[in-house]
Amino acid sequence: MAITYLDFEKPIAELETRVAELKATADAGSIDLGPEVARLEAKASKLLHETYSRLTPWQKAQVARHPERPHFNDYLAGMVDEFVPLAGDRAFADDPAIIGGLGRIDGRRVMVIGHEKGDDTASRLRHNFGMAKPEGYRKSIRLMRLADRFGIPVVTLVDTSGAFPGVEAEERGQAEAIARSTEQCLALKVPLVAVIVGEGGSGGAVAIAAANRVLMFENAIYSVISPEGCASILWRTADRAGDAAEAMKVTANDLKSLGVIDRIVPEPLGGAHRDPTAAIAELKAALIEELDGCGRFGPEELLAQRRAKFLAIG
Repeated sequence: MAITYLDFEKPIAELETRVAELKATADAGSIDLGPEVARLEAKASKLLHETYSRLTPWQKAQVARHPERPHFNDYLAGMVDEFVPLAGDRAFADDPAIIGGLGRIDGRRVMVIGHEKGDDTASRLRHNFGMAKPEGYRKSIRLMRLADRFGIPVVTLVDTSGAFPGVEAEERGQAEAIARSTEQCLALKVPLVAVIVGEGGSGGAVAIAAANRVLMFENAIYSVISPEGCASILWRTADRAGDAAEAMKVTANDLKSLGVIDRIVPEPLGGAHRDPTAAIAELKAALIEELDGCGRFGPEELLAQRRAKFLAIG
């Protein structure tokens, strides 16, 4: 599968393209190019490691938004068995930007809820690029209440630039729906584990991420506003998004040190998009561990721990 390279990956792209060309030449003829291919592969691997070991916050934001990064449906396919989707908010409509339903992770019953951005033009439009409307958050509330009633742990996967800012969303009570969803997270008496798998933007992310345990992929970002939005407000130009990302502390390492998240999930070298299967397996193992850990606490303990955790932030 061809990889889409980001701007800062151009030197890596040149080396890997050259390796591919040499391999094609070797396959087509009788010339032994093995030593040269091996040398360039080693050089490309070293450059990839060096590049990803010193990513800036803005570069991590680009990796978090990579179009080939795994999305909610990929995680469902890779780690959730017997998934049964549950649609609609029972008030207005079903919002495809948020998907939810019942399933099993390694035999453990869970309610899985998350943002789906889509993986091509048609699906991105259908899922509104993962930007949920009020009915999406009201669906999340309904599913969390259902899980609470039957004692089923909740897992949420966050990947959104933020809630949909359109007029129709505001007309249907976007702010109220987000607040109610956050409130429902904090009121659950079952374990709630949230994962920032890509981009966690603003209240649209927090609405399903006020959890007992908040996990975050190492190249994901989590912020109250996008770096571009912050730069536009502070400096009146989105060109300073890199400066904004640095100042906002949007990376997993920064947020772990600040106590906003609890655990960083490692990614394959070069980002989750380079080896989605490995990334999904890593997340599944982390979720199993966290669910088992949360399962040791009673309902009142889970409720008190979650509320104390978020009241202590800041």
